[in-house]
Amino acid sequence: MSPDRVVLERAIERGEREGGSVEFKERLQRDLHLVDGRRESLAAQLRHRVLSGDGEATYVVGVTDDGGLAGISADEFSETMDVLSLLAEEAGAHIDEVQTWGVEPSGDADTGLVGVATISEGAILDTDDSHIVVGTAGHVDHGKSTLIGTLVTGQADDGQGGTRSYLDVQPHEVERGLSADLSYGVYGFDDDGPVRMDNPNRKTDRARIVEEADRLVSFVDTVGHEPWLRTTIRGLVGQKLDYGLLTVAADDGPTKTTREHLGVLLATELPTLVAITKADTVTEERLAEVEREVERMLRDVERTPLRVERHGIDAAVAEIGETVVPVVTTSAVTGHGLDTLDQLFERLPKTAGEGGEFRMYIDRTYSVTGVGAVASGTIMSGEVEAGDELLLGPMPDGSFREVEVRSIEMHYHRVDEAKAGRIVGIALKGVEEREIERGMALLPRDSDPEPVREFTAEVMVLNHPTSIDEGYEPVVHVETISEAAVFYPDGGTLLPGDTGNARIRFKFRPYLIEEGQRFVFREGRSKGVGTVTGVGPTE
Repeated sequence: MSPDRVVLERAIERGEREGGSVEFKERLQRDLHLVDGRRESLAAQLRHRVLSGDGEATYVVGVTDDGGLAGISADEFSETMDVLSLLAEEAGAHIDEVQTWGVEPSGDADTGLVGVATISEGAILDTDDSHIVVGTAGHVDHGKSTLIGTLVTGQADDGQGGTRSYLDVQPHEVERGLSADLSYGVYGFDDDGPVRMDNPNRKTDRARIVEEADRLVSFVDTVGHEPWLRTTIRGLVGQKLDYGLLTVAADDGPTKTTREHLGVLLATELPTLVAITKADTVTEERLAEVEREVERMLRDVERTPLRVERHGIDAAVAEIGETVVPVVTTSAVTGHGLDTLDQLFERLPKTAGEGGEFRMYIDRTYSVTGVGAVASGTIMSGEVEAGDELLLGPMPDGSFREVEVRSIEMHYHRVDEAKAGRIVGIALKGVEEREIERGMALLPRDSDPEPVREFTAEVMVLNHPTSIDEGYEPVVHVETISEAAVFYPDGGTLLPGDTGNARIRFKFRPYLIEEGQRFVFREGRSKGVGTVTGVGPTE
């Protein structure tokens, strides 16, 4: 709940009057306000309020006709928002923002909510089909977050990583200057070029980018610090990415972590670019030396480096793929190379397919007062609309829960539908936030999912001090799942560099696993990749 009640107090002071843009509602009910012609009447009233406010109306919910703070329950507030959303849709408008406050309970009520909903003219946004998602990787302090912060704002960095704070990060990360979890950024393009954020710290500015741009680029910014390699793998494996962007600082060069992150990017078959950062901090001789080190690093893993400054944008767009990795030299301080990245991101085609049945693996969960449980993640396939009935699971016992999509948000902008590759937050009806876990999936209600504890896979051991034997227990990262598992290699043993088949069993609970899914496994310094070749039902 917002501690600042100024918005509420001002709305009540303005009051509900004829020809004004403010409307007071204690509550709205489906079985009362959407039947017998009331829906049309209330939609017309809402349209009048929006026009009176030059395209924006304010609905104060949980108050009496004279503006008294009555307060309604969380369930009543949720139903009111559902009804208000339907009325807005019928009036050619949409709910742009909702703020809520607690009020002193009255009568027998346990709690009370009052809210202010901002209604804006125009239908809910329909997203474009060329939206690409880029996952960043690289060693700590190699400028990942700073580079992305500068790209999405167009603001030069101060040389101290100041633009890093423009991403969606936690307060303790800003304090320490280190990312400890995945963070997100977005910018876009229209006919006139890049569409960037003016005030990245205001969530409505991200919504403006989504609304105005013809083409969107979303960044999933991962973690460079070695102790959080697990989180980095989650960001690269658990999102439906179109491209990878690996950063290498000119003042440091490729490190062990750089090579590990490159290995994960390539193991997941993700088309990848390399950005050499901090070019302004070194001499021309040192810069040339690091560029050669990057080229050697790529050739060591049988990839062909393509210097974009030498070969051009056209060649990079045409050649990026399984064997070719474009390399761009950049500086977030001077702006060197950023125009090249802009041109690449404007032209690179979407690689992730959008067909098939809806499926989304959950990466984050949170609860919004008056809305309820929200599951966040990247849509892996298909599309979803507000009002869809879905299955959520598997639960620890292997069962699935029936839920309904209350609303969908993408970068703080409400959308009526979302397709594969979009990073979204889906508000769910029928479940509490504490019941949702990372690694669960959302899928259509009429599907027949079979969660499994065990599957078979073809695996490649990238690094291990000795050998992998029966009973080896690494953590397996597949989609957003991160779970301890037991390996049973065919033949009993796999050596470093070996590729072979193995039976793999999750230690604690079942998950939704499919043939063809790629995964990463790790335990200490041991690392490898694999592809699911077969699945079996849970026992």
